[in-house]
Amino acid sequence: MSAPPDLPDVVSRAFDVCRRAGYVAFCRNETGRLLATLAATREGLMAEFGTGCGVGTAWLRSGVRNDKARIITAELNPKLAAAATEIFVDDPLVDVLAADWSTLMDKGPFSLLFLDSGDPSAVAVDKIADLVEPGGIVVLDDFFPCEMWPPITGGRVDTLREQWLTDERFTTVEVMVAADASALIATRH
Repeated sequence: MSAPPDLPDVVSRAFDVCRRAGYVAFCRNETGRLLATLAATREGLMAEFGTGCGVGTAWLRSGVRNDKARIITAELNPKLAAAATEIFVDDPLVDVLAADWSTLMDKGPFSLLFLDSGDPSAVAVDKIADLVEPGGIVVLDDFFPCEMWPPITGGRVDTLREQWLTDERFTTVEVMVAADASALIATRH
């Protein structure tokens, strides 16, 4: 995957905060560049559910091109939420909440929503669909690429991926961001 070697300043700050907090579970740079690209096409409210130390949100912010966009994110762990807040303390376009991501469910609709696929029941298409405005985009990461149908993960049908790829409310595609990682991009009809 070709990409410039330098990171946007806000992403570099996010990585520094993560290191100081001892947090190593964050979105990959390949996924981050995808988020920045998609954020550059958006106005309105964007969100990340479960920010960790804020790397994904930093990637979203790096793509924002004007003040017509705003980003809201939530992190349940107070230590991680405080770390993420440090990154965006002077940024009027980003709000970090020390709360469960479910508190954001009544804040939408969202023009772009970034989700981790780690808890399939929490990010099932039926739980998320009404949170996204028409034409809005959902990005789900942390998939292992799969070339077969139905999609198989760990010897079982990946029902989360299957739901998103077949739901009639969205046009969805799986995109490899690296040889060992893919993301789903879904646009609401």
